[in-house]
Amino acid sequence: MPFLPICSDEITAPVDFVLVTGDAYVDHPSFGAAIISRVLESYGYTIAVIAQPNWKTTDDFERFGRPRLGFLVTGGNIDSMVNHYTVALHKRKEDAYSPGGVVGKRPNRASIVYSNKIREVYKDVPIILGGLEASLRRLAHYDYWDNAVRRSVLLDSAADLVVYGMGESPIVEIAEALASGIAVEDITFVAGTVFKCKDVSALTFEEKPIFLPPFKSIKDPTTSGKKEYARSFLIQNENMDYLGARVLIEDYANHFVVQNKPAAPMTTSEMDRVYALPYMRDFHPIYAKEGGVPAIEEVKFSITANRGCFGGCNFCSLNFHQGRIVQARSHKAIIAEARNFTHDPAFKGYIHDVGGPTANFRRPSCDRELVRDRWRRTDAKPCKRQCLTPAPCPNLKYDHADFLKLLKSLREIPRIKKVFIRSGIRFDYLMNDPRGGAFLQELCAHHISGRLKVAPEHVSAKALQNMGKPSFDEYKKFASAFAAVNKELGKDQYLVPYLMSGHPGCTLNDAIELAEYLQSENAKPEQVQDFYPTPGTLSTCMYYTGLDPRTMKRVSVPKTQREKTTQRALIQYRLPANYEIVKNALIQAGRKDLIGHHPKALIRPAKATKVVKKSPRPRRGKR
Repeated sequence: MPFLPICSDEITAPVDFVLVTGDAYVDHPSFGAAIISRVLESYGYTIAVIAQPNWKTTDDFERFGRPRLGFLVTGGNIDSMVNHYTVALHKRKEDAYSPGGVVGKRPNRASIVYSNKIREVYKDVPIILGGLEASLRRLAHYDYWDNAVRRSVLLDSAADLVVYGMGESPIVEIAEALASGIAVEDITFVAGTVFKCKDVSALTFEEKPIFLPPFKSIKDPTTSGKKEYARSFLIQNENMDYLGARVLIEDYANHFVVQNKPAAPMTTSEMDRVYALPYMRDFHPIYAKEGGVPAIEEVKFSITANRGCFGGCNFCSLNFHQGRIVQARSHKAIIAEARNFTHDPAFKGYIHDVGGPTANFRRPSCDRELVRDRWRRTDAKPCKRQCLTPAPCPNLKYDHADFLKLLKSLREIPRIKKVFIRSGIRFDYLMNDPRGGAFLQELCAHHISGRLKVAPEHVSAKALQNMGKPSFDEYKKFASAFAAVNKELGKDQYLVPYLMSGHPGCTLNDAIELAEYLQSENAKPEQVQDFYPTPGTLSTCMYYTGLDPRTMKRVSVPKTQREKTTQRALIQYRLPANYEIVKNALIQAGRKDLIGHHPKALIRPAKATKVVKKSPRPRRGKR
């Protein structure tokens, strides 16, 4: 099966859909544009791809003419603003999703720009937005780069629909509706979509919808407006589980933006079908002369085994995009994909990853998760939605046996030398599983290349609570068990902990507590992540409002560049470049006790500069 057409001379008749993407064209199931296009193709629709068009003219958008059914627009695999800027708002120097890693191939807010360029040419063609950028901006949201609340991407883009979430089922339903002659403005019934209208009273709903605080109130930057924003976010956060969710409506004075309930999670057979479609599993040959597309390198021989995550980290947008409910592919389908690798001349015998958002989640969190109205039951204690923190829920079901069996089957395939797990491992889930020891043994024996990346994020109890992470004691138990297993196996393997600085609720004293722990362990962390306030996370709501939306209690937020730099420097206090920052922070916090020559000191006192007195110049004698 060839790549989809990217040039006008590759088609002989108008296509059903033209897909516009901010990424280079990579036909691999790790790329959302590839999945959506292949899914539609499998249902008989014709697709052409416009990858990274020149947005300064309309020429590229006219390449295939007017599509029969509509344009599909995505900013790419990641938000275009995150793609362009670091958390310090410095421009990035590389773009892994562009040919040769070259920056500047897409505009800021790509979904909006592309849609508006299409609308310049085709006034009434249906435009459907999808992908992470549009999904997380589907309703009014705090925008870190503008430092303001922006309205729904649906309004700024002049598009007709937003597909949120992973999108396979909604996009097929939309395509069938358009093909049957239903006008795009009448497609108001598809789960997993957002639409706009001028009169909601004309709409019918299964049950009474929830009206969110109007945009006028939440965009107000005062304390009152921020409280309304927090209230709106909490309602959205509580309506993300497809069985218990209700329709949400946001008032923009002259328009309403309506979010339908989330689409149902995919079944195992549906996921198997999606990932078995005829992907080329590579970048388009047109990019070969530019060195290819860097983003394919780690995923080309990786396998997506699951979707969804019930981990509940507050800084993660998975709840708003993939959802909490874990969906898994069958062993048969995954093994078939791995066998296909062995026929690729480029395959060296190493599967780089088998996993998903959290590799060791292979089933829903509990038996109640798929029960209708779980969230609104009156005969039971309401679900708190965070299955693992601050302590594991008693209803949580543990299962590593299924993943263990899968990994063993993959290892037995001829020509496969090693199967790595590089997706996140939820260590608290592992440690609380009474049978988790067997999985840890197999993990250390067969699936690590010397280092295992895990994400404790911090040591401070208060900071971890605000992050939605387990207590640091859980990590210490895991680290101890990990070391013991490797010692038993005679392997020299170690953990690489991810740490985060500058998260809402993390104070200077919390950062110093983390530095003290690192000093006590003689640790030199390689991975330090500054908190990045991206749309769709509870932590971003905290960052903007200074409130925890669940309790409406105040949260201290490190916002200035100085505060952020200080917290990061304390984690890497050993770097000479950070010396003055760390010294000033310790003095500010009243912790001069950590400056000295004793074993617990973080830094040494500054060396006194020796002043050299110059001898007086001899006076010249008179002539």
